Amino acid sequence: MLPDKDGPAVGGGQSSAAGEDPSVTLFREYLRLKTVHPEPDYDAALRFLDRIAEELGLPIKKIEVCPGRVVVIMTWEGTNPALKSILLNSHTDVVPVFQEHWKYDAFSAFKDAEGNIYARGTQDMKCVTIQYIQAVRRLKAEGRKMLRTVHLMFVPDEEVGGHKGMETFVTHPEFQKLNIGFALDEGLANPSEAFTVFYGERNPWWITIHCPGSPGHGSRFVENTAAEKLRQIINSFLDFREKEKQRLNTSECFTLGDVTTVNMTMVKGGVAYNVIPAEMDVSFDLRIPPTVNLQEFEKQIKQWCKEAGEDITYEFAQKHMNQNVTSTKESDPWWSAFSGACEAMNMTLEKEIFPAATDSRFIRAVGIPAIGFSPMNRTPILLHDHNEYLNEHVFLKGIKVYERLIPAISSVPALPAEA
Repeated sequence: MLPDKDGPAVGGGQSSAAGEDPSVTLFREYLRLKTVHPEPDYDAALRFLDRIAEELGLPIKKIEVCPGRVVVIMTWEGTNPALKSILLNSHTDVVPVFQEHWKYDAFSAFKDAEGNIYARGTQDMKCVTIQYIQAVRRLKAEGRKMLRTVHLMFVPDEEVGGHKGMETFVTHPEFQKLNIGFALDEGLANPSEAFTVFYGERNPWWITIHCPGSPGHGSRFVENTAAEKLRQIINSFLDFREKEKQRLNTSECFTLGDVTTVNMTMVKGGVAYNVIPAEMDVSFDLRIPPTVNLQEFEKQIKQWCKEAGEDITYEFAQKHMNQNVTSTKESDPWWSAFSGACEAMNMTLEKEIFPAATDSRFIRAVGIPAIGFSPMNRTPILLHDHNEYLNEHVFLKGIKVYERLIPAISSVPALPAEA
């Protein structure tokens, strides 16, 4: 297969680059939309999704949750719409790129001779969006009907914390109306033969510690300086970081999602070389697994502050406290339908706690079970990285996976609470 040098591709069931699967062509078209922060072109995504809804023959609803931030929902009604529905969630935005580190233009969706498609969003998570769409397209073309209603949801701003996207939308009356029973959202690639599924997430805590101290001239030994307190705070946090790193490295059964990561991300203070500052600040990014007692953990932080000196205070820029996890017991009807469909396709599943954060946390926080899953095996994890790519064969296999998964989870019979 020759590398592609074609211009912008066309979508859906229309003609595509010579010999290219139309699903790949549609994927590459979507990748070329610059929904990249800090100024995502959400209008381009809305126009694209309008066209898709028309092609699929599905009603489309747009809800502006914040100014300029629109959630799009396409609904495929089930034969029993009174039952709780299935949500297929994806976000439309992507993270910024440093083009000088990329082999190809990050928004050209260049495909090399091996069929690797290079673009920002190939893994996170424009692949999943198109896989949902194409799986539904094929199921509808076969005349299939689902028992439960299926909602395809496309949300903005996941990559900047979801405050003007999913976090706000889960409290909206339009979200409640969807009557969701189970949700699928993004996961991660897996370099091995297996596929990773995520049933929970770590809680992000972004904390700044303020260390006040005695100011003075840079030529003197001033007592009780901000820097001395700062050093002790840094040591306490980084010593704890080292312990958690050791736990991860010495345990066979731990993954990154099972330990607390601590990273020092910002330091502030000082006005001049010869002036001892009256205050210094240090900020940390903490990611805490659902197994940790959060109240006890905050007590530990208070203790570190106390040990470092007087008048030290801290504040949170972000402090998530929800520790809901989704059941992966074989007795759980949703998990049993999901894992059963994967088993039928001879897929090996590895269950993990997601190490970072996705919109799933907001879905779980309102009591809805959610599984994070992106069907990409034999693929290096490159989300947010330079030269993010996905192979077209892995992408196409993912559509087949959803062709089996969507009917399986939407056929879960009425649960006791629904009877």
